[in-house]
Amino acid sequence: MWIMNNAFIRSSYLLGSEGMERLGNSKVAIFGIGGVGSYAAEALARTGIGSLILIDYDTIDVTNINRQIHATSKTVGLPKVDVMRDRLLEINPGLIIEAIQERYTKDTRQEFLDPSFDYIIDAIDMVSSKIDLVTSSLEMGIPIISSMGAGNKFDPTAFLVSDIYNTRVCPLARVMRNELRKRGVKALKVVYSAEEPIDVNLGDIDRRKAIPGSVSFVPSVAGLILAGEVIKDIALREEDM
Repeated sequence: MWIMNNAFIRSSYLLGSEGMERLGNSKVAIFGIGGVGSYAAEALARTGIGSLILIDYDTIDVTNINRQIHATSKTVGLPKVDVMRDRLLEINPGLIIEAIQERYTKDTRQEFLDPSFDYIIDAIDMVSSKIDLVTSSLEMGIPIISSMGAGNKFDPTAFLVSDIYNTRVCPLARVMRNELRKRGVKALKVVYSAEEPIDVNLGDIDRRKAIPGSVSFVPSVAGLILAGEVIKDIALREEDM
């Protein structure tokens, strides 16, 4: 039993033996293994999740070092999903894990979505992909939680868990609200920041082409909150749910 595994004994004190067993029997897919998704993946692995699917097309860039848990001077240039898989297996060798280096879009959704998923974490940056992932997951009856914007934010205490239609301030959440409403989506659990985006100093960079500013202690918190919500929803759910 999972509770007998000393690696997770501290977690079992909070989640109970039945909760730990549910986690150990669960499969979670994480779309986007960047500043948010990498921390969500690690938190799930360290809590005793049984199976993880990591989806991200990108490789680690030197600019990722300031905020992504798998990014180091030794991993620059390597696929994010492969580095994250290897790291998580060092943490929990018993973890069943699949790493998929490919971009999720509406044209590739059939390659990724599986009704056997117990939960999906959306940590994708591209709006069109986020919308398709959310609507497709809900149509398949797969629980999903979605991360809103963490760029140009500086206050890690400003994150909230909410329904998408109760969000405010976040520009990405505003776009998602409008697009999901058009598609008839009634509800979506999200993690978003209520902090006003910071007007960053970009120098001569065209704002329309600028990449958002970031720090180590903001996207990581969003990822940990996402993982926490998934863990609570799986481990602490009622037996008849």
